[in-house]
Amino acid sequence: MTIVKLACGALVAGLWAAGAAAAPSDDAAKCDEGIAMIRAEQAKSPPADVAAKLKTALRVAEREKGEAEYDECLDAIQDARKALGSAR
Repeated sequence: MTIVKLACGALVAGLWAAGAAAAPSDDAAKCDEGIAMIRAEQAKSPPADVAAKLKTALRVAEREKGEAEYDECLDAIQDARKALGSAR
């Protein structure tokens, strides 16, 4: 019985690791795309309130990308999109 539990645990851990290995590269690419989008929007000289939110979102996104915290990078990009939506 113990051997079966260990085998099941190893299988679950292996499947989790395989899924986790693929996800960060996708999130890293989305993070890079989002950072480029924020920079492009900043270049359009948005209103001051939106520009401030974009500046903050870019700073956070770049920091989180550097820490490989891609989920938090994507959260910052979502904040930038919300700020842009309020300006339109």
